[in-house]
Amino acid sequence: MTAPASAPTPTAPAPDPAARPARRVRAVRFGPRSVAALVLVSAVGVAAFSWPFLAPPTAQVNAHAQDAPWLFAGLLVLLVAVVAATISESGLGPKAVAMLGVLAATGAALRPIGAGTAGLEPMFFLMVLSGRVLGPGFGYVLGSVTMFASALLTGGMGPWMPFQMLAMGWFTMGAGLLPGPDRLRGRAELLVLGLYGFVAAFAYGTVMNLAGWPFMGTLASSVSFDPHAAIGANLARFTAYCLATSLGWDLGRAVVTVVLTLAVGPAVLRALRRATRRAAFETPVTFEGPGR
Repeated sequence: MTAPASAPTPTAPAPDPAARPARRVRAVRFGPRSVAALVLVSAVGVAAFSWPFLAPPTAQVNAHAQDAPWLFAGLLVLLVAVVAATISESGLGPKAVAMLGVLAATGAALRPIGAGTAGLEPMFFLMVLSGRVLGPGFGYVLGSVTMFASALLTGGMGPWMPFQMLAMGWFTMGAGLLPGPDRLRGRAELLVLGLYGFVAAFAYGTVMNLAGWPFMGTLASSVSFDPHAAIGANLARFTAYCLATSLGWDLGRAVVTVVLTLAVGPAVLRALRRATRRAAFETPVTFEGPGR
């Protein structure tokens, strides 16, 4: 008499790769030297942006206000140092360089589309999504390089360019510092990215206003920088200047960023995440002998 055949043991279904939470990819990692360089250039950048509220009336920077933009253009050297330190320390591979080049070229090409048209700048939504997927290190390098490439493309080279590179680096890096994809997915992630893009677009415009506002001269005496006024008075003048000159532009940039993020954000996020998975930035490269 033979024992009855046992029923086959059910096997668990293979996990669906699409159902697993996305893991944050670091195409560019911040090491100690990169962090130190970024802190240094950010500190200098904050001082360069905020000096009108901090410098006393007798300071030499007020006496030579017309020369100050060119002096502050020295920020470009520090920005290049940050990018160079980040690339050398992170061991930026050819795949990450290719990804950086493609995204920077795309962002630089998108920027002139709405230039001069009520702040319709579609490049900002791409910077938000790229920083979100690839992390703050890649985001900072991408933002700076994209602005530099855009200036070369449009002929917008000038003393304002280092400020744009610094502000866009902060803008894109901030998206990479948002909570990871294991905590935010789907509609919640899109809403957070849209909210960040809206607020950051206004912040970018406000910061960039500081780069030119102190050098208006007597073009608009009621809202121009007064080196002899108190901090509160200059803050009121600067607020009036932003409301009068750039509110509509910043609002257009913010609305376009939100609309594009919500409309095409899911498709772009999937494409970027699929590209980073296939690129496998964090997988070490190994070489096998010819006989293996």
